[in-house]
Amino acid sequence: MQIIRTVIWVLVLVVLGLFTLNNWQPVEVKLWEGIILETKLPALVLTSFLMGFLPMWLLHKGVRWRLNRRIGLMENTVKASSMGPPTAVATTTQLEAEAGKTGDPA
Repeated sequence: MQIIRTVIWVLVLVVLGLFTLNNWQPVEVKLWEGIILETKLPALVLTSFLMGFLPMWLLHKGVRWRLNRRIGLMENTVKASSMGPPTAVATTTQLEAEAGKTGDPA
């Protein structure tokens, strides 16, 4: 599975590199009235991608962190509730020995 992920990332980087080489031209971006940003097209595309990707990635990481904490808390609660004081369980040999001491047939 790791090799597939690596191959996909290499392909994405190659495509991004080819896109960058073929589109290295200045672009004007109008931010506000009178404020114009002149940048290269690949920088604009990468910035736009990160502006859309990073909030969702951070949300995903936050939800995973919160759920892992909840799962850990639940696991610890189950462990604590199942680890009560040990109870004495009588075996058949113990019952026979006690019956023999009292003289009662079991």
